[in-house]
Amino acid sequence: MNKENKEQISSYKSAIYSGTFDPITNGHMDIIKRAANIFDEVIIAVAKSERKKPMFSHEQRVEFAKEATKNISGVKVVGFDTLLVDLATSLSITTIIRGLRAVSDFEYELQMGYANSSINKTIETLYLMPTLENAFVSSTIVREIILFKGKFQHLVPKEVIECM
Repeated sequence: MNKENKEQISSYKSAIYSGTFDPITNGHMDIIKRAANIFDEVIIAVAKSERKKPMFSHEQRVEFAKEATKNISGVKVVGFDTLLVDLATSLSITTIIRGLRAVSDFEYELQMGYANSSINKTIETLYLMPTLENAFVSSTIVREIILFKGKFQHLVPKEVIECM
């Protein structure tokens, strides 16, 4: 392998973006698209998270994420039921992407970033903010609107609507 090929391989950068994605929202998609512009590969890791009692099954949430991201180059979707840091390590990924909508997210996400780093010192957490248009969108809000049969279609990717 020549020097140029080694440099190309060593500059290849992957990141992982995890969540329950119950369901995946336009806010998540905003973060995914931003991450895809920064990294060569972005792994969307859909957590099983049964203790959160998700509205949609793990299989549905993985499918929603696959459908919503199918046209974004370099994005792959996996389901997982482990510590995120363990998944990242098994995939040789050292960058975790986290989204920050508001100041209230910051404290929790900072603690999670420190906890992940304490488990694996090579892990870095990169925090991205969605556009102002998507700053209020959360899966919790979407689920609440769905429960009360309200209009939510403008908050999730059209591919999710098609899968429901």
